[in-house]
Amino acid sequence: MIALKPTKGHLLVAEPSIIGDVAFNRSVVLLADHSEKGSVGFILNKILDFNLKDLIPELDSNFKIYNGGPVEQDNLYFIHKVPELIPESIEIANGIYWGGDFDVVIDLIAKGKISEKQIRFFLGYSGWEAEQLNEELNSHSWIITTNEHASEVIERPYISFWKDKMMQLGGDYLLWSNAPENPTYN
Repeated sequence: MIALKPTKGHLLVAEPSIIGDVAFNRSVVLLADHSEKGSVGFILNKILDFNLKDLIPELDSNFKIYNGGPVEQDNLYFIHKVPELIPESIEIANGIYWGGDFDVVIDLIAKGKISEKQIRFFLGYSGWEAEQLNEELNSHSWIITTNEHASEVIERPYISFWKDKMMQLGGDYLLWSNAPENPTYN
């Protein structure tokens, strides 16, 4: 397998070696931005125990909220695949967009014009300073993969996402695909 370089739109898959890391154990992160200044991403497979209505009570919405990462967990972020509906969106790659006019998003949800298959919300994000991600890659904390799901990654089932990636990688990773989340439970 050819080693990929971090690029926005790629996925970071947590290596089994970082088991025990509270923030990133079994995470799959979408890289939303990567430059010499640093990197930003969102954990795609860590759902939280509340929904959008819990954060915005005037909005009668059960959209799930995900833990985007350990940085700024008091801020709400979103990725989506409907830039034609949400002004000021920033393209990540492959038809996936980050942010945009939040008031428009709230209005679209209130009017039922946007679904959970089109948008995903996160509290917090994953961030790396310049060279920090490269250091973590060199220490084998992450595997970089292409996002073969393109914009459909928003719809991926979060429960099996990391396991599916381990199986896709094959080889020694197959063993980890069925390992318990916490090896001390074994």
